[in-house]
Amino acid sequence: MQRLCVFTGSSPGGHPDYATAAAALGRELAAQDIGVVYGGAAVGLMGVVADAALAAGGEVIGVIPQSLVDREVADVDADELVVTDTMRERKQVMEDRADAFIAMPGGIGTLEEFFEAWTAGYLGMHDKPVVMLDPFGHYTGLLTWLHGLVDSGYVTQRALDRLVVVDDVDAALAACEPRG
Repeated sequence: MQRLCVFTGSSPGGHPDYATAAAALGRELAAQDIGVVYGGAAVGLMGVVADAALAAGGEVIGVIPQSLVDREVADVDADELVVTDTMRERKQVMEDRADAFIAMPGGIGTLEEFFEAWTAGYLGMHDKPVVMLDPFGHYTGLLTWLHGLVDSGYVTQRALDRLVVVDDVDAALAACEPRG
């Protein structure tokens, strides 16, 4: 694996250890010579992942739409900052540049990116691993709801099986290894 796309919040979140987990992921990606592809913001958990990877000598590629650059949240310290016209273009660039996806705690933007990557994989548009790194139960309610959708027939067990949920960085990176 050369690059990993990290979906996470542009705010620090409500749990005091979210930033610690985000920094651990950034450092470990750098230690394993895996580049970070992410939403390009210098703030929140996104910024923590990127800063930690950069501080540890890792590659960081930010992808951000012009509308967010205009709000002055772009990570100008990233090795590469790709500026897109739209959020849709942002997600396509992130998908194209990454070999796997990890979702960490975040809000509706994180969820939207995560669901698109997961759905595209399920539909056969890519075969990249999709992993949810949830060390503090941020997504417990969502996962309960998704399991309920399997029970009601709206999500297949095959789709749910394609999503890997773990609670530590080592397990997340192991789950991101290519299938085969």
